[in-house]
Amino acid sequence: MKSKKAAVSPDLKAAEMANKKNKWKLLGKQKMLILMSLPFVLYIILFRYIPLWGWTMAFQDYKPYKTFSQQDWVGLKWFVQLFTEKEFLLSLRNTVGMSLISTALGYITAILIAVFLNEVRYIGVKRFVQTVSYLPHFLSWVIVTGLVANVLSVEDGILNDILLGLGIVKQPIQWLAVQKYFWHIIGWTYVWKEVGWNTIVYLGAMTAIDPCLYEAAQIDGCGRLRKIWHITLPGIKPTIIIMMIMSAGHILDANFEMPYLLQNGMIQDVAETIDIYVLKYGFKLSRYGLATAAGIFKNAVNILLLIIANTIAKKSGEERLI
Repeated sequence: MKSKKAAVSPDLKAAEMANKKNKWKLLGKQKMLILMSLPFVLYIILFRYIPLWGWTMAFQDYKPYKTFSQQDWVGLKWFVQLFTEKEFLLSLRNTVGMSLISTALGYITAILIAVFLNEVRYIGVKRFVQTVSYLPHFLSWVIVTGLVANVLSVEDGILNDILLGLGIVKQPIQWLAVQKYFWHIIGWTYVWKEVGWNTIVYLGAMTAIDPCLYEAAQIDGCGRLRKIWHITLPGIKPTIIIMMIMSAGHILDANFEMPYLLQNGMIQDVAETIDIYVLKYGFKLSRYGLATAAGIFKNAVNILLLIIANTIAKKSGEERLI
């Protein structure tokens, strides 16, 4: 046995050395790609990982004038206090509500528009619709918020002018002063801004569908609706699953700018999100530990939801991220 091991081990070592050399050669061939990616890796490390040191404030009674060793450690005090504060529970409810509405509307509209554009035979019309629909993606949320405020204005808002002109309403509606409208305003604004960009993903997936399937369905007498139902939608199903898994990791990442800029005293109870809560308690009220705990909770829930969605997809035999 010893002689066999002695005879085999040099071959194994030689194979390992050869693999290492091949890996270094491959890295040498891709050195330009590595150099190009280096700034992005440094960016992630500097602005994503190093700031995680600040999470220690969630376990301290943090005082800015004290050094790290002088801080008083309080354990999970701030996490427990989060769920005893009505304001945090309201912000959690608002965040989940806005995210679910925006996600649901975004998925449905993006898939419908992608299917519609895939069925359009006139290239000019297809390009026009696609260009017009994804241009708002390049506008900042601050600009979009200003446009929404002007459109929904009571005095000279175009929406109220149209409704009054058609006789649908008898007096202008104060859209931004009624709580029941606010989440829907956020949701449909998100759709208007991002639906074109999301549509590109599904159109890209549709290009991978074998055209022979459509030809065979045509021979069998299938109409457009049956082709969409039995070929197009199943063909982009993996992409839909992946997009849903990714969205699950952003359920508590409701848009910050719009609720923050559009909120007022009359709708504050439905407008404050977790991000606004963190900003308010961290910078305005200087309750750093509580604000940090809220931020950690948000990220932990997002990661957990992402893992759960990925696990469900895996056990169901569908496409998954990991």
